[in-house]
Amino acid sequence: MQYFEKTPWPSPSAVSSECGDDELFLAIYKELITRHLHSISRPSTRDRVSGWYVYKNLFDLLLKEEEEAGPDSFLLIPEWTFDILHEFLYQFQGFCQLRAGTFANAAKYGPGGVSEGKHPTHHLAENLDILSKSKEAWAVEDVMMYLHRFIQLGSKQDAGTNFQYLAVFSAVTLSRLECLLGDYTSSLSALDIINPDMIIQPPFGAEEDAKAMSSEEVVDSVFSARVSMTYHAGVSYLMLRRYKDAAKVLGDICATMKRGIKSGQFKNMIGADQLLKNYDRMIALLAIITHVCPSYGLVDDSVASAVREKHGNQLTKIEAGEEGYEDLFMFACPKFVTAFVPDYDLAIAQGPSAGPNGQDAYKLQVKHFMNEMANQQTMMKLRSYMKLYSSISVEKLAKLVTEEEVTSLLASYKQKMRQLENKVGSGGDFGTVMDIHYYVKDDIIHIEEAEKQHRFERYFINQISQSQDILRTVDGIRTDF
Repeated sequence: MQYFEKTPWPSPSAVSSECGDDELFLAIYKELITRHLHSISRPSTRDRVSGWYVYKNLFDLLLKEEEEAGPDSFLLIPEWTFDILHEFLYQFQGFCQLRAGTFANAAKYGPGGVSEGKHPTHHLAENLDILSKSKEAWAVEDVMMYLHRFIQLGSKQDAGTNFQYLAVFSAVTLSRLECLLGDYTSSLSALDIINPDMIIQPPFGAEEDAKAMSSEEVVDSVFSARVSMTYHAGVSYLMLRRYKDAAKVLGDICATMKRGIKSGQFKNMIGADQLLKNYDRMIALLAIITHVCPSYGLVDDSVASAVREKHGNQLTKIEAGEEGYEDLFMFACPKFVTAFVPDYDLAIAQGPSAGPNGQDAYKLQVKHFMNEMANQQTMMKLRSYMKLYSSISVEKLAKLVTEEEVTSLLASYKQKMRQLENKVGSGGDFGTVMDIHYYVKDDIIHIEEAEKQHRFERYFINQISQSQDILRTVDGIRTDF
């Protein structure tokens, strides 16, 4: 890295003699070259297409190695495994955005486009030619096939350690992919294999005191994987209205990251900038969740303080009836993609009316979210008035919230706040996240505020943390003068 920090790495042929022309080693080396190229420059369309064949060749070799030489014929440590799969999906996402952007640019030259009657630029024409000849590159069904294949092989009882690692991190990657495609239920289902019951033995050649780990512990051992899994699970829970689960998973990781930021732990960590960006996005998601679902004790006090510090003004505007949810969500959400392969000839033939453009998937998810928040705004208004009374007539409440069908709103509020509860993955038990209870009898609404459960351990944990900070400061004071 220190010799090729801003320049491409040597070609595989230049290093092949150093590894005895080992096919698998050179395939991994090609992946590293491709990843480095994407990090130091803006890859061309041809580079992006070539990236697909680099990963296809690598994954085919890994599957071939498992079939012919056995599962433990090579070693991929957890960090390498996640980095390969994470970059694989990152390049898929970038290619989808390029493909959709090229389609939208081509449509500008068709009937009704801003450049109607003109010829596409040389750069656009070249991209159209490359993409038209490479429709099989980064096809979503092939991307999913490799991820599902690794999960299937790594989930077998006789699977080697390498394929168990591949299965675990493929599940994290698949969850991210399903989230980007807007299939939030599948995004959570992909994480079902990450549980305490899946035990992974130490790899061959490990030290004698190496211990077996559960799939959860393997993910936790690679912090960037844990952050990626938690972030996309949090988005999926939010979009499925599972606010308690979203607050739980996001709140836990944000509390951990907040301590790391305070201690300076992230300063020298690889990928620290991306981790901090994800932290800011998760805090924004928590601002939405804790405002829509203001149950007591959903998140740690330090995280709640960070939410108020970063987004308190926006939440105040929302409470005043102004816009705010959309800005928070657009900042916090991932860059959703459209996975279909567009017809570029149709774009030039029909112009902007040819079909969806690159932003449609993103806009659709934002629209879906805002429709739900519009309903929640009415519910929040209903809740704020009910918290002022122990009983109130249906007629009086209808006048306060300026809604005629209050009884249907009351039923809808209970239904929306009744949701599945489970930390990570699909399934779970139904529960409610309401902080008030009510029922209607003889046109009178009887209201009882949920009893707050005071968690004294938080106070002591915070005091211990503050004491440790003071002790570290004291230890750092020079006394040798």
